[in-house]
Amino acid sequence: MFFLLPSKPGFLFITHGAHCLRRLAALLLLVLAAALALPASAQKYRTAAGLRSDGVNYGLTVQQVFLPKATLEGLAMIAPRERSLTVLAERHFGILGPSLNYYFGAGAHVGNHKDDGAFWGIDGIVGAEYKIAFIPVVLSLDFKPTFEFGSADWNRFPTGFSVRYIIVKQKKPGIFDIFKKKGKDD
Repeated sequence: MFFLLPSKPGFLFITHGAHCLRRLAALLLLVLAAALALPASAQKYRTAAGLRSDGVNYGLTVQQVFLPKATLEGLAMIAPRERSLTVLAERHFGILGPSLNYYFGAGAHVGNHKDDGAFWGIDGIVGAEYKIAFIPVVLSLDFKPTFEFGSADWNRFPTGFSVRYIIVKQKKPGIFDIFKKKGKDD
């Protein structure tokens, strides 16, 4: 089998399929890199709330946009032997458009363990979220390492999955917004 591909001196005949696959993979990586370089808005919502689980802990999650590409996320988690509250500040970046984002951030948590008593700690987070088309639901998967003080577990490295319902949508500028007069408040 041979393939006819454009090259610098003219056309290149490739007689091995592996060479063609390498060029195709390189072309796909180039297209992906170009797409990631395009500017994209980071979220399609202002406020979203839902459920989160990492397999051991279950609880509630609420995200609120406080800057154009930044959110505050609050987590109230329950496990068989502990309870905890976490607040995270997260920075969002669009991937191939506004429906798919990756984010990272940091925060802190406090909690109570039935065996160890009160504990506190610092958290990091890195993850990705997807806004499902045509329905107000956001899915996210993240990695949230924690370092704890006052607990037998001084560090944890859980991954979590969240399903959030969009309570307040991101306001989209309409086509007639260009005719509005700019005032002091704008």
